[in-house]
Amino acid sequence: MAYQRSERMQRRIASNREGIVAAARLLVSKGGLREARMEAVASEAGLSTGALYRYFPSKADLFVDVLNAAVDREIVILDEIVNGPGSARERLTDAVASFVRRALRGPNLAYAFIAEPTEADVDAARILCRMRFGEVFKAIIRSGIENSEFRAQDVDASAACIVGAFTEALVGPIAPSTRGVEDEDRLIGAVSSFCVAAVVGVVMPCQ
Repeated sequence: MAYQRSERMQRRIASNREGIVAAARLLVSKGGLREARMEAVASEAGLSTGALYRYFPSKADLFVDVLNAAVDREIVILDEIVNGPGSARERLTDAVASFVRRALRGPNLAYAFIAEPTEADVDAARILCRMRFGEVFKAIIRSGIENSEFRAQDVDASAACIVGAFTEALVGPIAPSTRGVEDEDRLIGAVSSFCVAAVVGVVMPCQ
């Protein structure tokens, strides 16, 4: 008969994993991935390094969980905006502005999620996370097309371009070597306006 963990043990394991992920997120928010060494994460979580490796065999495994947990939170926030009141144009503006504002106020965490050099497994997870963000923006674009706020367009491509635009626009302002924005509101406005213009304006047909 196969060994089955008790419900109590399963809850303990889940709780420990959540604590580890929270500890890693805290360290990343303070100094990026370089600060989230496995030994430091274990100490922050109140575990031994050996115990930590039983839950996460590598730093890449851990950071993928940290990344996914953070994206889950972002999706909740963006979904509230997407499904909230206002025109499609207003909701798109607010969704992009909301993401950019939070990234600027948590630059270490945002840079780690968007562009900090790391392992291939984490880069692959980043791509999947961008695709999840794309699904959010597809909903806004479809809504705008249906009520004639936005032009007819390839929704998949447009959503991917929007996510690519606002994440790329953040790299310079949040990167440790180039960090700093003189006028945060101006940048937020510029990025969100660009994304709206991309789906509202006229696009030349493909040759």
